[in-house]
Amino acid sequence: MALLSDKIVLITGSGIGIGREAAKIFSREGAHVLVGDLNQDNGEATVEQVERSGGSASFLQLNVTDEDSVDQAISQIIADHGRLDVLYNNAGGSAPTDNIVTELDIAGWEKAQSVDLFGTFLTCRRAIKEMVKAGSGSVVNTTSLMALKGSPHRHAYSAAKGGVISMTRAMAVTYGPQGVRVNAVSPGLTQTERVRDMMAQSEMLRESANECLLGPGEPEDIANAALFLASDLSKRITGIVVPVDSGISAS
Repeated sequence: MALLSDKIVLITGSGIGIGREAAKIFSREGAHVLVGDLNQDNGEATVEQVERSGGSASFLQLNVTDEDSVDQAISQIIADHGRLDVLYNNAGGSAPTDNIVTELDIAGWEKAQSVDLFGTFLTCRRAIKEMVKAGSGSVVNTTSLMALKGSPHRHAYSAAKGGVISMTRAMAVTYGPQGVRVNAVSPGLTQTERVRDMMAQSEMLRESANECLLGPGEPEDIANAALFLASDLSKRITGIVVPVDSGISAS
């Protein structure tokens, strides 16, 4: 039996990187994947890759930082499919405007909070209402190694991802009795195309790769952890953070 047989799954930010890999893996496990992304070309490319492998997916235009966009997207899912079984909040990422707190400007702070924390809040806020109505559901949020271990360089991103951890635990306690599980995955250095390009230009990132006890991560490593949290393999697990960081947070 496939782990997500006949499940309706929304993966935000799934036009590229970890989200795209998750869309392919989740679909192979029987899910119909809603590829939620702001970039239509990227999102449709993910759908094409899923379908080419025999999976089921459709594109959904989604800006996680815009309340109307989130409401419209999830209303469309309910209209088309009648329910939403899994929300995987993958959208996010650090910005080049991030900095240490004494040098960071307000715009840089607000950008990190908007995409990484506020976006997670908006999607959870709308999706969990539908899951509570249905009596079940699984939410997988995305935090970061930088929320588990102090970052000397990106304070806004660290704060936003730390907020995701606290919100995940609070929601788990609130909605568990109503059948909704809420967990988070915490990636470390993960070699997406964007990160590979950054590593080619950053000595600091290359040094970070050397700290990975099991080597730098790949997108499928994160996607597989999210799959576990989304599926019934973790049906008695809620309110936890799973680090997929090659042991850096433990060392």
